[in-house]
This record gives sequence, C-alpha cells and structure tokens, in this order.
Amino acid sequence: MKFSIFLLSCKDKKEAERIEKKLFGEKLIICSKKIEVNSSYLWKKQINNGSEVLLLMESYNEYFERINKEVRKLHSYETYTLYSVPIGKMTKEAKNWIKEELG
Repeated sequence: MKFSIFLLSCKDKKEAERIEKKLFGEKLIICSKKIEVNSSYLWKKQINNGSEVLLLMESYNEYFERINKEVRKLHSYETYTLYSVPIGKMTKEAKNWIKEELG
C-alpha cells in the first residue's frame, strides 16, 4: 500500500479532535497534527476570512474513501475539503511503524 498525508480544514480544535478520535478508533490513521490557521476562501462568490484548524493525518492512500466516509458523518461544513497527498519517500522505520499499527 502507498502512504499519504491527508489534509482537512476543521471549524475548530474540538471538531478536529472529534474527527481524529473516530479515525484513530477505526484504525484509519496512524498520526495526526492540529495546526491553527487563518484561512481566506471564496464562498458563494464572497471572500471570507476566518480561523480554522488544519488537521494533518498520516495513513494509507487506499483508505481515502473510508476516511472520507467517517469525516462526512462528523464534519460541520456543508462543503469540506479533504485532500490526500502521496508521500514519495519515507524512512524504513516509519513504514514499519505504520504497517505494524494499521496492518
């Protein structure tokens, strides 16, 4: 399987923690990081600005649909963005850790 970094913008830290807890419980992610960000975006033809939490998660690329299914149940946004960015290279130790924990 191929490894990826998943990125998901969340309304706040509480929402990010709720989502990551579910994904950890389902063994869909191996690691997550929460980063507070200031976002600017177009929504309904208007420029908006706001604070969000960017949730970075590490997992298998093949888990995208399963992760998205769980995020869809828990996310508050009408239209959220979930991205998967393939990892080109990583250490052998990290690969072994992911395989051991996620199977």
